[in-house]
Amino acid sequence: MIENEKIEEMMLELEEKSEKTINALDNEYGALRTGRANPRILDRIEVEAYGGMSKLIELGNISALDARCLQISLWDKSLLKAVEKAILQSNIGITPTNDGQVIRLVFPVMTEERRKELVKQAKKMGEDSKVAIRNHRRDAMDLLKKMKTAKELSEDEIASCEADVEKAVSGYMSKLESIIAAKEKDLMSV
Repeated sequence: MIENEKIEEMMLELEEKSEKTINALDNEYGALRTGRANPRILDRIEVEAYGGMSKLIELGNISALDARCLQISLWDKSLLKAVEKAILQSNIGITPTNDGQVIRLVFPVMTEERRKELVKQAKKMGEDSKVAIRNHRRDAMDLLKKMKTAKELSEDEIASCEADVEKAVSGYMSKLESIIAAKEKDLMSV
């Protein structure tokens, strides 16, 4: 690796942006509803409580009773109706049941057709993430071209830096591939 402040900054930025892209995909996949009860599906739900909006996960405990049922135990039972309303408005496709003490979410068994739709959706999300990483690579390569034009680095140094960028991007792409494959396997398993 060449000792150059601009190059180091560019590589750090490439790493940072790529990691953010991978984490964003992982978070999107967590919110994707599968046939199994996954508490992460509730991460984005906000509830009107105490005069403001609060995340559902901050208002109580969420636990998986079995493979198809989540239970939400709130610390303040007066929020049961508000939480039920927030879940219904969130469009996660599950109707909550409230027994006055806890809220239960029973996940229906998914059809083969629905699984295939979700796999298609997951692949599209994965492809969007790959495009984002390719854009990060393009930005890094553009900076190297500018440095080459300005004669800040020699031809050999530029070639070495381009190889470093390609190597880093390949690593991120393989990370993405494994995340996508794992999600596809998860979605297709019954």
